[in-house]
Amino acid sequence: MNERPRELAWLERSADGRAWLERLASLVAQCAEEWSLELGPPFADAYLSLAMPARLPDGTDAVLKVAYPHAEAEHEAAALARWDGNGAVRLLRHDTERWALLLERCTPGTPLSGAGQEEGLGVLADLLQRLWVPAGAPFRPLAEEAEGWAESMPGNWKRMGRPFERTLLDTAVEALRDLSRSQGEQVLLHQDLHGDNVLRAEREPWLVIDPKPLVGEREFGLAPIVRSFEFGHSQRDVLRRLDRLSDELQLDRERARLWAIGQTIAWCFDTKSLERHLQTARWLVDGG
Repeated sequence: MNERPRELAWLERSADGRAWLERLASLVAQCAEEWSLELGPPFADAYLSLAMPARLPDGTDAVLKVAYPHAEAEHEAAALARWDGNGAVRLLRHDTERWALLLERCTPGTPLSGAGQEEGLGVLADLLQRLWVPAGAPFRPLAEEAEGWAESMPGNWKRMGRPFERTLLDTAVEALRDLSRSQGEQVLLHQDLHGDNVLRAEREPWLVIDPKPLVGEREFGLAPIVRSFEFGHSQRDVLRRLDRLSDELQLDRERARLWAIGQTIAWCFDTKSLERHLQTARWLVDGG
């Protein structure tokens, strides 16, 4: 591997990140040797992992993904195995020690975000019903994740210089704590299911990638889609996504709205899209 995406450069800020970047070429080489892979140049999109096209000895096209060790990716292989190709890319092989996955390759691989909001919501409504399967261990409970967000958000808010109104922060914290204690049926969730994490494929028209799995109620599953600004960033667009999916999937709109506020604020601190996340959360507060 002679190059790596520039988006991974942020990992150089920490000792663990630098150590992983130094090992990355070796990890890729080890996977290529062990699985007899022919590798192509890395895909440009990268933040917490390196992904590159791969070809197996029998000619099968695949993707090699090597992740920076972090909690959200810990059970990615288990989620893909649980779905077993039903609406998501198939897991071909994995190596837990190297945090490496060999995945089915989507061809042509164009993202759902390019299809437009109305078609995209129809695709996502279908996929969600297939992905929401009963699940438990080893996946982390949504209640535990939400409590962690609620505890860390006030400190993150102060650390960043109080970048938005305290009332919005309090609304998000209260929503996360109240919702966690009163959930419905627990199913497998993809907590980062947005327009760029669904790709055009051949085996099925669209396949989900990059799960960050949790186990919790279905209403939470709308949160990443509601704030998916790839489908349009306006109050009308945000509320359209919330209303259509809540209606088609027969979910509690109010719980879905509050989950979306909570996760959007929880995720706003470590992103380049802070202002868009804040706008989304404010629109949702006003759209109750």
